[in-house]
Amino acid sequence: MALRIIFMGTPEFSVATLNALFEAGHTIVAAYSQPPRPAGRRGLELQKSPVHQRAEALGIPVYTPLNFKAEEDRAAFRALEADVAVVVAYGLLLPEAILTGTRLGCYNGHASLLPRWRGAAPIQRAIMAGDTETGMMVMKMDKGLDTGPVALTQRVAIAPEMTGGELHDRLMQVGGTLMAQAMERLETGVLPLTPQDDEGVVYAAKINKGETRIDFARPAADVHNHIRALSPFPGAWFELDVAGRPERVKVLGSRIADGNGARGTVLSRDGLVVACADGAISLTRLQKAGGKPLDVADFLRGTPVPAGTVIA
Repeated sequence: MALRIIFMGTPEFSVATLNALFEAGHTIVAAYSQPPRPAGRRGLELQKSPVHQRAEALGIPVYTPLNFKAEEDRAAFRALEADVAVVVAYGLLLPEAILTGTRLGCYNGHASLLPRWRGAAPIQRAIMAGDTETGMMVMKMDKGLDTGPVALTQRVAIAPEMTGGELHDRLMQVGGTLMAQAMERLETGVLPLTPQDDEGVVYAAKINKGETRIDFARPAADVHNHIRALSPFPGAWFELDVAGRPERVKVLGSRIADGNGARGTVLSRDGLVVACADGAISLTRLQKAGGKPLDVADFLRGTPVPAGTVIA
């Protein structure tokens, strides 16, 4: 018989898992998501999260508590009498009352090879570090931050020019399939749990705005990894002098290039090759504030950047 599942998630990344569980025939008794947030240029309209919207389309009741500090919210969770809760990028650290509020506990879909990259930004941090492999894991949650025992793992290669957005989409699909497999095994009582290693723990801190600016004083490989990790969102950027005023330019694509020179100096207009601390980087796709993403040739037609220009 199908499981009674509470689904807990917020962004687009979570939707693939919700879909997979629904299509597998489980009974999704409720979906929990972060509350609607201000959206639009003026922030006057409240926008429901992707999970909220998808759950409503599937006819699933949606709950959006700010947290679970109120006993009435905890009681409402328990009253659903679910077999298990499935959590994917929900956005809250769950209290013990919720972790133990279903018959079989809470299972999380996490986008890394734990214990490496516990925390909020495992996809971007893996690329920034130059990792060549990551994966999706299904683990049973405990009171720690991504510390619970692991049930299933699927490894995913990170190609040399794969962006954060591309890896996000790949892991999103892998995660949905893997969680459906986990719930099928849990239903039949054959889902083993393996404690995480004590060694190799690395934390994936949330990306903050202060680290999105490109630092051409770093080696070219590091600059490349930084750019692709943050593409397309929030986007790594530099400042370019345009008509006597600084203008922010996002870089959405890059590759390692030949060349040496003073850091931040444009070595060649052909492909917009920029010198780094060690080697050079070719900026291949760019976006000015308020503009659309452009391949470098189209960008340079509208915004010439002569060799010798220093960008920062």
